[in-house]
Amino acid sequence: MRILILGKAGQVGWELQHALASQGDVLALGRAEADLEDPGQLRQAVIDAAPDVIVNAAAHTAVDRAESEPERVDRINHLAVAELAAFAAGRGAWLVHYSTDYVFDGSKPSPYVETDAANPITVYGRSKLAGERAVLASGAKAVIFRTSWVHAGRGHNFIRTILRLARERETLKVVADQIGAPTSAGLVADVTALAVHAIVDGKPPAAGIYNLTAAGETSWHGLARATIEAALAEGALLKATPQSIVAITTADYPTAAARPANSRLDTTKLRQTFRGLALPDWRVHVRGSVGALIRTGP
Repeated sequence: MRILILGKAGQVGWELQHALASQGDVLALGRAEADLEDPGQLRQAVIDAAPDVIVNAAAHTAVDRAESEPERVDRINHLAVAELAAFAAGRGAWLVHYSTDYVFDGSKPSPYVETDAANPITVYGRSKLAGERAVLASGAKAVIFRTSWVHAGRGHNFIRTILRLARERETLKVVADQIGAPTSAGLVADVTALAVHAIVDGKPPAAGIYNLTAAGETSWHGLARATIEAALAEGALLKATPQSIVAITTADYPTAAARPANSRLDTTKLRQTFRGLALPDWRVHVRGSVGALIRTGP
């Protein structure tokens, strides 16, 4: 089984290289070898790889910057994904793709299920929804994992930012009226490995969309407090304390792109598909990411 990973340098792409190593012959490519903004290069890279499974972890994820470059975002998150799906459909390969809670507007009072009507309120969200729809319309055998609030012990993410600010400042102000489930890149990669293993084993999951997040929920404020608590437990020297994190509202912290107030995703379908899958509480992997970031430095 030949497995092609795109976006090898990203948080999820990095973890995928380890999680999928035992599933087949893995080739991981980054932007230099397979740029989603360069259709010709991307097409040739995929043709040369001749994969049985394509795992696309490449995306434009700078949510605020996306508002000022919608055409570029659409090229990466939609049109390039459509080309990957067309290749997969033509070759009979599987495509694993990642999407986001940003396909929803966040107005639902309870966690979103896969069949809820999408209504993105940002350029980023609209591009990811267009990518989803292109995959589903292609006829390719595809699994789309929707996830949220991704973090890891490397790369740029909310946890790294909080750690940096906590070293510099005694008080931090963090939004408390947006709710979601912080989800580690490692968890995303491990669940992907379950899906790929099922494909390799000839017992693939049903094609379609699956919500994939850690268990439980919190706010960005709650995540910031948990981050600092974990860092102090690791012996980190910080100016800020959990008690000095001030809760503010979304209105107090305007951004170029609106954020969904509710980013919770119901994972029932995923857990029923992969019997025995226990999704950890969000705090478990937050501690892991914090520990890794503390050990590697700012």
